[in-house]
Amino acid sequence: MRTERNLTRLDRVFARLDREPERPTHLDVPRMSRHRVVLFSATLAFYLAIVVAVLTTSWLVRFDWQVMFFRPYQQWPEIHAFLDYWVVLGQRGPTAVMVAAWLGWRSWRQHTLRPLLMFGASLLLLNVTVGAAKIGMGRLGPHYATTIGSNEMWLGGDIFPSGHTANAVVTWGILAYLASTPRTRRYLSAVSAVVSLSVGLTTVYLGTHWLSDVFLGWAAGLLILLALPWFEPLITRIEGVIFGVREAWRARRTGTALLPEPVAAPAGVPVGAPATVPQRPVAQEPVPAREPVGAARSARTPAYLAPGPHTARSERTPVTPAGSRRPPHSDRATRGTASARPVAGG
Repeated sequence: MRTERNLTRLDRVFARLDREPERPTHLDVPRMSRHRVVLFSATLAFYLAIVVAVLTTSWLVRFDWQVMFFRPYQQWPEIHAFLDYWVVLGQRGPTAVMVAAWLGWRSWRQHTLRPLLMFGASLLLLNVTVGAAKIGMGRLGPHYATTIGSNEMWLGGDIFPSGHTANAVVTWGILAYLASTPRTRRYLSAVSAVVSLSVGLTTVYLGTHWLSDVFLGWAAGLLILLALPWFEPLITRIEGVIFGVREAWRARRTGTALLPEPVAAPAGVPVGAPATVPQRPVAQEPVPAREPVGAARSARTPAYLAPGPHTARSERTPVTPAGSRRPPHSDRATRGTASARPVAGG
């Protein structure tokens, strides 16, 4: 009889994960070094300088209007069709699906949730910071500008900074951030820089963003990538909680209890010495009083004994059963009697 239970799809997924290698120990996790802090400070200063230049309607705003009147999409119309598709690399929906699929495969192979959790944290920071700046400054785009030479601020727009540009920096830059080796990180950093720069300039070509929007989008995305090491401890704790919940759920489904953590040895006890577990005092039950050897027993006779005096087995007289133990046979004569058969003559 087969006693194996049919595995569900979730059981097969867990079995597949258990067969995969564990998280590699040689992963180079970025840290908030002094060099990174300097880059973060410089990028933040550049971000604030762009905002101040636009608010004061400086030369940067005048340059925005010059680029808009130049109309690049009319100067080079032959590449318009290609750039309409290329700008999708900065759109949040399609790029998030592609990058999440790749990072999900990496999480499957390495048996860790860090790639997906870091990607989710970067997108959350992107939505909060860039979204708040867009709504707070409310700048109108080139196609909706009202006054020539103005900065078009606080008029209900949502293009400053450029969301396509910031999303391209974060989405493709997270691949470089999560690279396993420094060499891979350098290559992916170069690729993500080319993609984010080209996507930002494509929005200027199409006339959907001012050039200052693109500058601020580059700075906003780079600030998020540089700040990610500050969130590494939080991501590690969240990953541990998720795996702990999963192990508890699996133990509850299989009916096995999780092993308790080993108790640390008390101070002063050698490491190799066997640990002694203090025993709790056990309440001793009262011992019933024994009867004297010659004391009279109870007059009640057990049910399995016949009434009357009883003697030891060695003092009893052997009893011989009366009669033979063999079953009676009608055709046999009793031993000691004459045979009933006729005797042949002689």
